[in-house]
Amino acid sequence: MGEIMILDGVNKAYIFKSFFVSFIMLPELIERVREYNPGANFVLIEKAFLFSENAHKGQKRKSGEDYFIHPYEVALILTELKADTASICAAFLHDILEDCDVKLKDLEKEFGEEIANLVEGVTKLSSINFETREDYKSGNVRKVLLATTKDIRVILIKLADRLHNMRTLSHLSEKRQSIMAMESANIYAPVAQKLGLYWVKGELEDLSLRYLDPEAYKFLASKVNEKRREREKKAKAFIVEIEEVLKEEGINAKVIGRAKYFSSIYKKMKRLNREFNQIYDLTAFRVITDTVDNCYRILGQIHEKWKPVPGRFKDYIAVPKANGYQSLHTHIINREGRVLEIQIRTKEMDVVSEEGVAAHWRYKGTERDKKFEQKLAWIKNLLHWKMNAREFVETLKFDFFEKEIIVFTPKGDPIVLPEGGTVIDFAYLVHTGVGNKCSKVEVNGKIVPFDYVLNSGDIVNVITNNKAVPNRQWLKFVKTSKARNKIRAFLGIASDYDGESGVREKNVLELIEVESKRPLKVAGCCSPSLGVSIIGFLTKDGKITVHAESCVNVKHLELKKIDVAWKEINEFKEVRVFSLDRAGLLSDILDVISKFNVNILKVGTRSSKNRTVITFRFDKNNKGVVDQIVNNLKTIKDVTDVEVDE
Repeated sequence: MGEIMILDGVNKAYIFKSFFVSFIMLPELIERVREYNPGANFVLIEKAFLFSENAHKGQKRKSGEDYFIHPYEVALILTELKADTASICAAFLHDILEDCDVKLKDLEKEFGEEIANLVEGVTKLSSINFETREDYKSGNVRKVLLATTKDIRVILIKLADRLHNMRTLSHLSEKRQSIMAMESANIYAPVAQKLGLYWVKGELEDLSLRYLDPEAYKFLASKVNEKRREREKKAKAFIVEIEEVLKEEGINAKVIGRAKYFSSIYKKMKRLNREFNQIYDLTAFRVITDTVDNCYRILGQIHEKWKPVPGRFKDYIAVPKANGYQSLHTHIINREGRVLEIQIRTKEMDVVSEEGVAAHWRYKGTERDKKFEQKLAWIKNLLHWKMNAREFVETLKFDFFEKEIIVFTPKGDPIVLPEGGTVIDFAYLVHTGVGNKCSKVEVNGKIVPFDYVLNSGDIVNVITNNKAVPNRQWLKFVKTSKARNKIRAFLGIASDYDGESGVREKNVLELIEVESKRPLKVAGCCSPSLGVSIIGFLTKDGKITVHAESCVNVKHLELKKIDVAWKEINEFKEVRVFSLDRAGLLSDILDVISKFNVNILKVGTRSSKNRTVITFRFDKNNKGVVDQIVNNLKTIKDVTDVEVDE
């Protein structure tokens, strides 16, 4: 007769947890993967699952739950992106190197080089702090992003990691919540959008809004829920109407309605300066059909049945977005006089819309489809341009996250530009040689100035001349980093961008010669800036003119050469205040500073979305007082960080 084993409460709990992990969680994940990838390596996935569960044993999250729940949930999110075997395994292991006593060589031995490299990439990306010390960390940003362009799966795992962290953000401190929310809204959501992962972008923005502006979030949630049943009833009725119209024409299509994200409604209210009850299109309708031809037929039928809103039609089928997104977008006015958004696309386009670049990285046996890597050209180009640390991060944010327009070459080839892009930006995106030799530009058949701002649909013809060269003045209006850096490279100008005012005011020219008291003049032909090798010439009027050594005019000057050099003078302390943007913020900050009776040399601000950075410059002699000011600034509501540059 067998022995009877008596279990105490602790053992019961452990056995129950082990049962849940082994017989509930793992089978659920395996089944999800099997649905879209029956050829996955399930043995390897199970091995990663158990390895992670064991490595994280005893670790807890701030919520009190087992830490292993986090990598498991990250893996589940990746199944929604139809992730491959290596990505699922890396999701389970993505925190192993940081949080457990496991080395990279151990991972490589257990799971192979591919998975180990993914885990290492995610670990490096996780170590970057975007929100405040970006100018010091940008070298790492460049390095990691360069690594992710070799394997986009790194950034996809990181997006899944960030999404789950945002879903469980309530357990962190208020300060940490606001920092992570700003990071998610300003960095990760735009990355998701750029990669075509719109549902990830939408959820990240909604979760960010919940912590950045909780009052607005609660207001929108209550208002959206207030008349949800009535709105759903009307949406279903409209779907039936569309289906009946298409059925009469013999067009096979599926019609669905999707509630818009809170963040989308919130942005529209702010952009149009409207109240909630003035925003009517809270639901977007999607029509999914079989062929491109049917898409245009459906568009015609909808415009015939309902009045289209002028200027609100976008054809992303003929001209796809840079991330591969395709669809027809139109807005119509229904019988109640309300504006409704309708998107029309094929089934294949809908898959790309839902999965973004993930739709292009299916595995066929052991070979991966490489098409999606072409989508990353914009980031690869960015990483290879030479610029200083802070400018790199500013450029990354600028180019990476701007809204896009599409213009055309005379042959009809589409060129994607950020909003506000000029004809010079266009020229350099076509080819560096075209930009450098640009002599004049035609837009829609008419000659325009070089600072002409383009609009979607413009046809641009750049006329080149071998004698033409870039002009320094172009740097004042070009929008893209490619144009800016190619112009600088041609003119021999080093970067002089300081991330705030655009110039380094604390650097001046100094003489190594006896004639040090002679007046200095910077040559207008080359206008050398900080970091450029320079040379001086003694002019007939007794002044010293300073040129860049690379200036084409230098070799023609028959004047006495004078050695000159850059000197850096630090006569001030710079304080940067990072904060959530709100009314009265600057007034509160100035009120604190005014109590210390110090002279403010300069004030500058920079804002994006819900975040603002306010920069102050004080006389360096006020060192002790400035330290006191910094400590007091940190106590102001919504201020997340204060930094001081000597």
